[in-house]
Amino acid sequence: MKIITWNVNGIRAALDKGALDWAWEQMPDVLCLQEVKAREEQLKEGQYSMLKLPYAWNAAQRAGYSGVVTFFREKPLEIKMGFDDPKFDTEGRVIQTLFPGFRLMNIYFPNGQRGKERMDYKLEFYSRLLDLCDTLHKNGEQIILTGDFNTAHMPIDLKNPKENESTSGFMPQERAWVQIFLDHGFVDIYRHRYPDKVQYTWWTYRFSARQRGIGWRIDYFLVSEALTSRVQDIVIHEDVLGSDHCPVELVLT
Repeated sequence: MKIITWNVNGIRAALDKGALDWAWEQMPDVLCLQEVKAREEQLKEGQYSMLKLPYAWNAAQRAGYSGVVTFFREKPLEIKMGFDDPKFDTEGRVIQTLFPGFRLMNIYFPNGQRGKERMDYKLEFYSRLLDLCDTLHKNGEQIILTGDFNTAHMPIDLKNPKENESTSGFMPQERAWVQIFLDHGFVDIYRHRYPDKVQYTWWTYRFSARQRGIGWRIDYFLVSEALTSRVQDIVIHEDVLGSDHCPVELVLT
């Protein structure tokens, strides 16, 4: 089974640029997109024809903001939007899809760069998600969390860690939450398989950062410990353009 995650930074622009052609060519079983910045009905007629798989779409109430879409080759056993918590669900950040053997969560985590209020919101989001995952694990479910976490966990996960210690995305309280998930039965499967490999998944559009190799790894697959034996590989496709993020691919048996 092949699952691809990608923050496309606007699905309409991505479709117009042909950026998603690469994703369809990979023949994924599931494709998780984040920051789609559109409601489904905002697509133009020609753009609908570019969507090659059935999908679930969770848009934010605010126009042109946030939003996630999950495409699937086989219909999931269950599709659920959000957390059942209006505080977070109005921003269109989560789609849960249940497949045989695991629950997949396509997530666009909040960004904490716009002041204390949004940082607090981001940390509350992590806490609410952890509560849900703890309950699911207690009930015997296995989980895959994927998407744009908006946080780099360790110094190896960004080019300039020292310079960014007080920057949202690498602040101690954000990094601590990633570690809490790992302490609650999850595995960062990329770092598990490639403990010393340096690759990034996001580059600012400024300062020619991508061309200069100045990036961050903030797009993850966290999998329940019991699923690690099913993982054949995880690939960061850093050469794929079309967004300020690149796609990440997980292959399961």
